[in-house]
Amino acid sequence: MKFHLSQAQGHVVTGVGPGWVRIGADDHRTSFVVAPDVVIDAWAATFEALDEAHFESVQALAPEIVLLGTGARQRFPHPRLYRSLTDARIGVEIMDTNAAARTYNIIAAEGRRVAAALILP
Repeated sequence: MKFHLSQAQGHVVTGVGPGWVRIGADDHRTSFVVAPDVVIDAWAATFEALDEAHFESVQALAPEIVLLGTGARQRFPHPRLYRSLTDARIGVEIMDTNAAARTYNIIAAEGRRVAAALILP
């Protein structure tokens, strides 16, 4: 088996720390959504603030998979909140924000249409 180095095209997570995520050279200190071709600032302020409209805005990006980073620890929102995604046959993976940021880079490097909705602690 031969391996080839893959690199993501477009927006890439280049750093993560307590209360911040870096996309390219830009630091984000509030929750946001990143996809290979777009960054949407000012998404859901906190995990508790999540509602259906937040997930519908991510669905508008037409991803095949959505990674939800829920802050410093993994928390699961009620499935009714992201039902619009699952009804549209869009995969949803829920993890802490650091894991979601790392996973986003891997999936983006595969050339797949991914969006990461990252809630910052």
